[in-house]
Amino acid sequence: MFSVYRQANIIFLLVLVSFSHVVNAVDLPGPLVDSDWLAQHLDEVKILDVREDIDSFTRKAVLVRKRFTGDLKLRRTGAHIPGAVLVDFQNIRTSKEIDGRNVRYLVQEKAEFEALMQSWGVNNDDAIVIMSMGMSNSDMTLAARLYWQLKYFGHDNVTILDGGVTQWLLEEKPASIEISAVKPGNWMASEERLSILASSDDVLTAIEDAGTQLVDTRSLGFYLGTIKQSYVRKKGHIPGAKVFPNELLTSAGAAAYFSDPEDLQKIAGELGIDSSAKIITYCNSGQFASASWFVFSELLGNKNVKLYDGSMHQWAVEKRPVVKMKME
Repeated sequence: MFSVYRQANIIFLLVLVSFSHVVNAVDLPGPLVDSDWLAQHLDEVKILDVREDIDSFTRKAVLVRKRFTGDLKLRRTGAHIPGAVLVDFQNIRTSKEIDGRNVRYLVQEKAEFEALMQSWGVNNDDAIVIMSMGMSNSDMTLAARLYWQLKYFGHDNVTILDGGVTQWLLEEKPASIEISAVKPGNWMASEERLSILASSDDVLTAIEDAGTQLVDTRSLGFYLGTIKQSYVRKKGHIPGAKVFPNELLTSAGAAAYFSDPEDLQKIAGELGIDSSAKIITYCNSGQFASASWFVFSELLGNKNVKLYDGSMHQWAVEKRPVVKMKME
């Protein structure tokens, strides 16, 4: 008789835990959330705060009021949203040997990324909010890059905080400089989604394919070949590519927000880009192009968009053709 009661109690507890999980689950409203939404759901999400300046995570932020308007301005970056886990951007990409050549800044192997996610305390069923400091356009691309990698490894329950930590601080919401203890998570990747990753051969094929649009997410100087990054061996752009400068993807100030989708679609059209076509985005290293992938795929809803992860760095290392001083 005791075993029957015990069995019944176990079943009841399992049902209760299952019901509790359903109640606590949160539906993310879309690829972007604002600070008010996050403030209402802090206990229901896992926050990953991706930065290059990792010291800022535990540094006090300095805010001042503008003399004439009284508006707050972030003078020195720092602090984080309570409960957030720090992600060092330098750790989420790696170097690989491809056809005997060393290519930097690429997506990690599955096991390596799984280990990172677990070290950040992420579980398989977590609703993940990614954020950056949000001080600049470049900051927002850090969040977009991590977002793309999560999608690549099969985690769909993910969103980005528009405006980043900067907007949170400007609204005088609670902030912390303390690092919370992290319990290792159980997150496991699914099979890689090759449907959102382009190889160099895919790009080479796209050059001859009128139905696929190559989008260069760098500034005009990089596109035309007047300047280049030190790790990119050639100036110019991939033949046939249209330019969509990264600075157009977000607002210019702090806090930085992704631009209005309707405006982005209009801008793309003015630049000769069909936002509904098959698209491959690239930049110098795959960081900025993650943001244009995010715009076309997630904000504009085109599910035929791929990121050329190696971008111009890999393209030049492989001694593939480039075009200079020409708008296409």
